[in-house]
Amino acid sequence: MFGDHVMSTVLIVLLVIFGFMLLRSTLRIVPQQQSWVVERLGRYSRTLEPGLNILMPFIEQVSYRFDLREVPTEVPPQVCISLDNTTLTVDGFLYLQITDAVKAAYGSTSPMQAAMQLAQTSMRSEIGKLHLDQALSSRQLLNAAVAAAVEEAAVNWGIKVLRYEIKDITPPQAILHAMEMQITAEREKRATIFKSEGQRQQQINTSEGQQQQEINLADGRKQAEILRAEGEARAIALVATATADAIRAIAAAAITNGGIEALQMQLAKDYIDKWGNLAKVGTSIVVPADLGNIGAMVATAMSIVKGNSVASAPRQVGGSVPEVP
Repeated sequence: MFGDHVMSTVLIVLLVIFGFMLLRSTLRIVPQQQSWVVERLGRYSRTLEPGLNILMPFIEQVSYRFDLREVPTEVPPQVCISLDNTTLTVDGFLYLQITDAVKAAYGSTSPMQAAMQLAQTSMRSEIGKLHLDQALSSRQLLNAAVAAAVEEAAVNWGIKVLRYEIKDITPPQAILHAMEMQITAEREKRATIFKSEGQRQQQINTSEGQQQQEINLADGRKQAEILRAEGEARAIALVATATADAIRAIAAAAITNGGIEALQMQLAKDYIDKWGNLAKVGTSIVVPADLGNIGAMVATAMSIVKGNSVASAPRQVGGSVPEVP
């Protein structure tokens, strides 16, 4: 009895385990954003979608499981040679996504590894088409070219290439040192050019300022000379007008009664005053011998005045010009 009880217990346990294994092989829960490939007796059967799926036990099995999310894959550093025979060390990241689980399962033994290897070879090819300076300044073009090359081949692997990003491009240390020296020389050159341009502009501004100053001074002197000449001309005109008026007044007074005697007295007075002033001048001068003869000098002056007076006197009707004593 005891042995039969033990055997029945063991049998029940085995049945439970078998049932659990059968249930486990029959029911499959696929997580979201995953795709499982099912094979039936070694051949492709179907692709399981996310959720609960039922398999035929011992006949169907899940052979491949793929994550459909974006997968960033690091591309290891590699040595590339540019068009001008310069070695560059390039590494980056390749962003992939499996879109077809069947092609990914049967198109390549390792689709991710294949895409990464193709990215490396494509990068070496693209770097070989460019000079060093172009390679260092054309990262976007290199990224696009590598992504396009991998995308073209990865279609058969059920992979979509989202993008490729260069992480770093490292030239040799000697090239880096030469580039630093070139940049330093270029900056010094630009600084020298800017300094010379500043000095040139300063000299131009200074010369233009001096030129304008000279023009202003010349204009000022010109205006001053014009004003001075106009003032002198006006003064001469005024003096001439006043002198003419005085002469006309003297001539008019000379033809009146007692005018000649008054003119004689004024001439004699002026002559005496001028003769007396000669003695005050410190410089030695030579004068005529008869300069002290006042009567002769007055008579000469009066003869000139009489002649002018007679010439300028108005004629009387029915008579002659009165004789001046």
